[in-house]
Amino acid sequence: FMPFIVLSLWGATLANLTCLQQTDLKALIAYSSISHMGLVTAAIMIQTQWSISGTMALMIAHGFTSSALFCLANTTYERTKTRIMVLTRGFHNIMPMLTIWWLLANLMNIAMPPSMNFTGELLIASSLFNWCPTTIIMFGMSMLLTTSYSLHMFLSTQANSPTMNTTTPPTHSREHLLMTLHIIPLILISLKPELII
Repeated sequence: FMPFIVLSLWGATLANLTCLQQTDLKALIAYSSISHMGLVTAAIMIQTQWSISGTMALMIAHGFTSSALFCLANTTYERTKTRIMVLTRGFHNIMPMLTIWWLLANLMNIAMPPSMNFTGELLIASSLFNWCPTTIIMFGMSMLLTTSYSLHMFLSTQANSPTMNTTTPPTHSREHLLMTLHIIPLILISLKPELII
């Protein structure tokens, strides 16, 4: 299975590089899903208890994280009528609470503890390293690129001064509730991971 595992990790790395080139917010989030599924594919092929548990954890965690990022992208689109990241900048001045949700979602995307993403990626990294120590190089490169595009996405949408001259409607409580229902399970499940793995 070695060629297929290397191919999966290489695919994840290439998907991460593609994410760095994106200007469309939703396209970037979609390509990030492909990169995470490359890790999942590599872990499934190892067929150890840790790799299967890591795969389950990462798939569930990525479902929450990706959905949260798409919700935030839609919330941004409803206010700016564009998905181009350069045109959606400056939200930290207009809607600071939305910026906090963006930060949390991006931190979950880069697998910051105590999120479920961290549990899944740690199990996958351990199983890959135990199976073949050289795979940790590609895994590490993939993680570095994931952090890079997540930071790029956050800074592109939140930093600098706004480009819009129109008034922006404030965030609604339904949007905050929606984000809470994405982020809270990711943290709570990681405190009791035996529920899913």
